[in-house]
Amino acid sequence: MEQIPIAILILDYVLGLAMWTLIGRFGMGLFVAENSDFFFMKAFVRMTDPMIRFMRRATPSFLIEKMRPLYVAWFIYMIRFYVMPLILGYSVMGMLSFPLESEIAVAIYNIGSIFN
Repeated sequence: MEQIPIAILILDYVLGLAMWTLIGRFGMGLFVAENSDFFFMKAFVRMTDPMIRFMRRATPSFLIEKMRPLYVAWFIYMIRFYVMPLILGYSVMGMLSFPLESEIAVAIYNIGSIFN
């Protein structure tokens, strides 16, 4: 397996965590109000508000407020799926297999193999 430079791994991990945090905020926002006193919702809002504000100009005005975190997460996903492989020099777009999610999948597999 080809070694991925540590800077690219760190960038992908940061983008992956941001993407999943935005998705988590969207999911939790379906059940909990954004101004709730629930600790996790406060944390999600605090961590994702800067990203949502940053993307405000690229976000369509007709998009309802609750969908904005999912829209920004989609942008991050597209960067990870199309731009990251270009940075790594792959000739085919989408060849990067998301290092963050790959590491999580391996950890889950290893935990599962303990019980077999």
